Amino acid sequence: MAGVDAVRRVALGLPRTTEHLIHDRVKFRVGRIVYLALSPDETALGFAFPRDERAALVAAEPDRFFLPRASDLRFNWVCGHLDRIGDDELRELIVDAWRMVVPKRVYTEWHRSAT
Repeated sequence: MAGVDAVRRVALGLPRTTEHLIHDRVKFRVGRIVYLALSPDETALGFAFPRDERAALVAAEPDRFFLPRASDLRFNWVCGHLDRIGDDELRELIVDAWRMVVPKRVYTEWHRSAT
């Protein structure tokens, strides 16, 4: 199962990503836009996710994914229990979250070099 080290390894391998400690939470961002955040106890991961698709994700797998707190529902964001996400799925979720915040050409160049 995925862990904090896996999150860090995948996220920091993506162009323009930087890691920050903000209010006792490890967050990963591109510029000023946060696209990943670990819970303070590092058991949950919040990540950028299309707002119109998150209800379906949570409904399909409520034991693995959950909505963010009410004040964060306005953002394109969903959360997951880190110990219930496999390494391959974690990589996919992180890359998809990152893709939402980088310019299209950055993703295209990265994808071309990664395949």
